[in-house]
Amino acid sequence: MQRELVERAQRGDHDAFATLAGATIGRLDGAARLILRDPERAKDAVQDAFVRAWRDLPTLRDPDRFDAWLRRLVIHACLNEARRLKRRPREVELSPIDHPSTIDSEHVVADRDEIERGFARLEPEQRAVVVLHYYLGYPLPEAAAILGVPTGTAKSRLHRAIQALRGAVEADSRLTAAPEVPRP
Repeated sequence: MQRELVERAQRGDHDAFATLAGATIGRLDGAARLILRDPERAKDAVQDAFVRAWRDLPTLRDPDRFDAWLRRLVIHACLNEARRLKRRPREVELSPIDHPSTIDSEHVVADRDEIERGFARLEPEQRAVVVLHYYLGYPLPEAAAILGVPTGTAKSRLHRAIQALRGAVEADSRLTAAPEVPRP
């Protein structure tokens, strides 16, 4: 079914492309928001990726690889956007993609806040590999291929990102565990 839609879109069928885009835009927008930490910049990057996808779709050799190709375009658009606008990242509320679980919501919010603070400290390239590996579920060799870097580079970026996240969570836990000293 998807292969047929891709082939129709390659021949210029706008409706087929709209169907393909509609099926993936939510997840790609979520990934872009995680990488860029700014919903407006994320929308711009996703839009740029879809424009490029429409323009370059006739050159796609394997219609079965459309999803991977489109994700690669979005990730690269995010990294280009991050490089282009070297501003301080804004805080973005992470919206859940899956249905909320039955875990105590107070602990979930606290854990999520800790992770968000640590995630905000990462470089865009580190966030990209974390999003590809943990959020989108790609194995590291595929994440590296999407980013256009060697697998070793993706591994080291992921390792440094995890270390930075652990450090941020540990620092937050030390701050909250420190007893408050009364002021005179």
